[in-house]
Amino acid sequence: MFLTISTTGSAEDPATDLGFLLHKHPGKVQAFSTSHGVAHVFYPEAADERCTAALLLDVDPVALVRRGQGKGRGGAPDAALAQYVNDRPYAASSLLAVALGSVFRSALGGRCTARPELPEQARPLRIEIPALPARGGAQLVHRLFDPLGWDLVQAEPVALDEQFPEWGDSRYVRLVLEGELRLADALRQLYVLLPVLDDAKHYWVAPDEVDKLLRAGDGWLAAHPENGLISARYLARHKRLTREAMDRLELLRLAEADGSEVEELDNAVGETEEKAVPLAVRRREAILGALRAAGASRVLDLGCGQGQLVQALLKEPAFTEIVGVDVSMRALGMAAKRLRLERMGEKQSSRVQLLQGSLAYTDKRLAGYDAAVLSEVIEHLDLPRLPALEYAVFGAARPRTVLVTTPNVEYNVRWETLPAGHVRHGDHRFEWNREEFGGWAASVAGRHGYEVAFAPVGDDDPQVGPPTQMAVFTRIDTGTQKEGEVA
Repeated sequence: MFLTISTTGSAEDPATDLGFLLHKHPGKVQAFSTSHGVAHVFYPEAADERCTAALLLDVDPVALVRRGQGKGRGGAPDAALAQYVNDRPYAASSLLAVALGSVFRSALGGRCTARPELPEQARPLRIEIPALPARGGAQLVHRLFDPLGWDLVQAEPVALDEQFPEWGDSRYVRLVLEGELRLADALRQLYVLLPVLDDAKHYWVAPDEVDKLLRAGDGWLAAHPENGLISARYLARHKRLTREAMDRLELLRLAEADGSEVEELDNAVGETEEKAVPLAVRRREAILGALRAAGASRVLDLGCGQGQLVQALLKEPAFTEIVGVDVSMRALGMAAKRLRLERMGEKQSSRVQLLQGSLAYTDKRLAGYDAAVLSEVIEHLDLPRLPALEYAVFGAARPRTVLVTTPNVEYNVRWETLPAGHVRHGDHRFEWNREEFGGWAASVAGRHGYEVAFAPVGDDDPQVGPPTQMAVFTRIDTGTQKEGEVA
């Protein structure tokens, strides 16, 4: 994928100021890693009179296919077009828009530390993209770019095969834009309109895409005559997200027409309106509540990841000893950084420790604790490995209380941005419904001398249940088992 940005100037106002605006030196060739390949930035020409910056995205088709094979956040539904044989390495798409946003982040945000006056200045710009998918043809290209202040919008159709003109034109165009604009405005337009013209997003479209759309569309999208089409295509035609974007754009348009702030108009709901609490927060609150109810003071967080639960446990003095366990040293390093272990006082640091260990093996260090938590852990294991985890936790460590949370697959239909048949995360090996989780938990409790109860986490939908299901295991033989004894 290839794009060039050119500008002209003079000795007094050199065109090479483009290097300051892009934060990329005209005398260097630079490479930047992206999630789908390597982005190269170089300058085919750099003089006072004319300067051109080129962005070349070298797509790795293997990485593209691997990301597309994953279910959930790791793979978008349109990510692996025809596996290894596709047009992604050649035609501009949302992948190029992602590279623009990453490589030229400061320029897109209108920031220039070395020359802060430059971003606010309009410059003569010429932008060329040799191959751009245009689902809607050259006519749609003009509908999108003509209202944005460009002096020249040229969308030249690319023939299917120049040797056989009778085959007609392909869906690709060679795009040329010329006009005097701020560079940040031009980049923001491209960031939004490249995937709109391609009519495909080759990565996961989450709710925060609405915020990205409105940030990039600030100052031009609300008044654009095609803002409905732009929003729908940019948000991969997710109806709820598109509706939210259009509602917010209408508020922006009304505020601009009224000369007031958006907050002044958006006052139909008082300040007492509650914001939705993220599911991860509600899950931690449910776990803390269950631990308090169990009277636990010495707690294991098995599969602690980056330490969010450990951090929450440390805030409550009732938990006197907290141990986070994970197989990943990288995750443990991030947890230590989150907890600021190096700066923690002696009294606080004596309450917590992070251990590397695999939950598939028995570990004497884990015996004798009041409670153990397996929060969103079991679904990351292959099913044949679950018996090993079961014995390591319930058979060997044998804490008095064990909490297990896992996604409820029945609730997945309520996630509008989750494609049908996909799990919530690319690393999930399985996701159980309530009956499957209940059956597994009951059999585990029966084999190891526990009783089990279940609690919903999140809103309990009358048809599909809660988004997260939690099992609370309580050891039956608490009166005879000695603390620290390994069964």
